[in-house]
Amino acid sequence: MDNRSADDSGSHPEGANAGSSTPVTPGSSSNQLKVQQPKPQALPNRPGPSAILVSTRQKGNPILNHIKLLPWEYADIPADYVIGTTACALFLSLKYHRLHPEYIYSRVRLLAGKYQLRIVLVMVDIPNHEDPLKELSKTSIINNLTLFLCWSAPEAAHYLELFKSSEYAQPTAIRTQQAQSYKESLVEFVTTPRTINKSDAASLISTFGSLQNAVNTQPEVLSAVPGWGEKKVQQWCSAVREDFRVETTKKATAPGSKSQSRTPVPRRLQNADIDEDEAVLRAVLEESHRTAHTSALQDSTSEAPPEEGMSEGVMAALAKLRDTGG
Repeated sequence: MDNRSADDSGSHPEGANAGSSTPVTPGSSSNQLKVQQPKPQALPNRPGPSAILVSTRQKGNPILNHIKLLPWEYADIPADYVIGTTACALFLSLKYHRLHPEYIYSRVRLLAGKYQLRIVLVMVDIPNHEDPLKELSKTSIINNLTLFLCWSAPEAAHYLELFKSSEYAQPTAIRTQQAQSYKESLVEFVTTPRTINKSDAASLISTFGSLQNAVNTQPEVLSAVPGWGEKKVQQWCSAVREDFRVETTKKATAPGSKSQSRTPVPRRLQNADIDEDEAVLRAVLEESHRTAHTSALQDSTSEAPPEEGMSEGVMAALAKLRDTGG
């Protein structure tokens, strides 16, 4: 019995060592692992109020009755309307501006440096509005204002709603969507004529299989495509078979001046013309020198006194001719 127990105890040395080993404390493992602190993250900016803020000065303005797509509420603000965190609007009636022209200038001074986009929403409610609008345009340029004109209260309310709804819109919202695949580009090309829609384009593509076949096919065959009538076939054929239209831009000329159309001249012809011009120029210069020399000689001979030897003989010959002729 004693030997078996001794053998059993000797055959399992791990158990004896396990009993004598020291237990692992939680503190020892935590010292080995590094504690990673979370990185601080910037909190997103708190969005502004979802409603259009309206100044108490605008009580009774008919514009408020037409703001229906977005909520609005009164607030103590320096502007008439706050339509974004960095945008505001001042309302001005030209009828009121004609009676109190100093009003808008005092309101603009209160907004100095407070908003990035400052709009002056002008209600055109007088017939002779050219001069006041010129004055307001100059004021807007000087004070970095944006001038908007409206002719009715619903139109003015629509502007306010549009600016407020576009407060957080991305610049890509007003960018045209370009076709991403060949199929979209093909449908966009086929629907260029006004009467052809996307379903007509799908019918055309599925019938002929390729754009080349659709372009080269006869009008009688196109009429058999589902949804394609005579008008669509005519517009499609005229669109793919007419010549390209080349529009030339005409340069604006001053009044009284004649515009001459110049055709491009090859360089060899230009060089030949230059050589001919130089030859003509040399000939003209030589001729001018020759005529100048001869004229100088004539002047010198005319200024010289007559020869004395000619007087007696010439006079006698002339007298003899007179006698014989007489």
